[in-house]
Amino acid sequence: MQELKRDLTVWGAAAIVVGTVIGSGIFLVPKSMVLNVGSPGMVLFVFLFGGLLSMAGALTYAELSSSMPEAGGEYVYLREAYGPFFGFLFGWTQMWVAKSGSIATLATALFTYMANFYPALENEFAGGVKTGQLLAMAAIGGFGWLNYYGVKVGGNVQVGVTVVKVALIGLLIVVGLTAPSADFANFSTSIPAPGGVAGFFAALVAALWAYDGWNNLSMVSSEVKNPQRNLPLALIYGTLGVMAIYMLACFAYFYVLPADGVAKSDRVAAEMMRRVWGAGGAGAVSIAAMISIFAALNGSILTGARVPYAMARDGYFFQKVAEVHPQYFTPANSIIALSAWSMLLVLTGSYDQLFTYVIFASWILYGMATASVIVLRRKRPDMPRPYRTLGYPVVPVIFVLVAVALIISTLQTSPVESLRGLGIMAIGIPFYLYWKSKRTV
Repeated sequence: MQELKRDLTVWGAAAIVVGTVIGSGIFLVPKSMVLNVGSPGMVLFVFLFGGLLSMAGALTYAELSSSMPEAGGEYVYLREAYGPFFGFLFGWTQMWVAKSGSIATLATALFTYMANFYPALENEFAGGVKTGQLLAMAAIGGFGWLNYYGVKVGGNVQVGVTVVKVALIGLLIVVGLTAPSADFANFSTSIPAPGGVAGFFAALVAALWAYDGWNNLSMVSSEVKNPQRNLPLALIYGTLGVMAIYMLACFAYFYVLPADGVAKSDRVAAEMMRRVWGAGGAGAVSIAAMISIFAALNGSILTGARVPYAMARDGYFFQKVAEVHPQYFTPANSIIALSAWSMLLVLTGSYDQLFTYVIFASWILYGMATASVIVLRRKRPDMPRPYRTLGYPVVPVIFVLVAVALIISTLQTSPVESLRGLGIMAIGIPFYLYWKSKRTV
């Protein structure tokens, strides 16, 4: 059977981490966070906590990915630790809701920012479909097409757009930190907020949404050169880089804007630049956000397509999806399937609600995937481990405990959405049973 080709360098791998994590979150979430915790200091603390939690996950995944450098990421870890059923649930959720919904969300955010320059994109084209939605679908199709022609092509695009993205966000940070109107007194401001444990977890969910994507690299483990060395390096240093960028950006926001200024702004980065550079500054942020979304969109398609491919290789998905292109060495049919479904979600406009439903269930699987490093140490002690988790077992245990706390908090605050998310996963069970029966024939 044709295999995927190891064409991703350490730079391409690191660009996947940075490029897929930094999307639109850092431009948007500080408002939600300050509304929940009330002060700039607490927002910075929550961002730091979320970054350290993501780092705990990255340190754990570094061991898992270097030990099992296969396509599929969490699908593989769950399969090896708990059996194929839990791996299937992860892959099913990723294909139909989580990853496809994320791609649809990113593509729609892209046309939303472009509408700042071309308001006609908000006009309806036909049947209630907006012109911008067609643009979002075209963007998904375009990046799917690029990744169809090889992971090296997709990886090079990822490196290029990530470098540009980081440079533009770096410029935004420098502008904020050197603004004549900036004032340290802003860090002493505050607004009324729920605070307490509930406020902290609500703000943490927003921060983790901004950090989401650090795990995507593991999905393309089978295409990274020298994976035993490069996977841990890219995961750890990529996550550290994102943490540094987020902390500096958030510091710059509050250096220019007081707490109530951030709380009133739906686009805090644009508001900061408008204060410093006027309308031109706000426009510059929109361009930076679009380039940021380009990188996240490309990285999401590049990595996400490897999950249904890995499922199909094991016989738990449509067999055509398991095929590798004989010339380009890519999971071509999987890329087409994921891109097409994501485009359909853009057209229906239902992805936002679906994505909300699945957050609860996804975190159950993320926690289980991280815990699998402990399970596999006991279950398969002789497995080669080129990298061992720094701070084991404390680091993975901390991640799992916080994941459990988030699951409980989400279940209490959003019980209906949480149960519907479990329902979406349950829909896959008959398909699992069918494919399992076919494997035994």
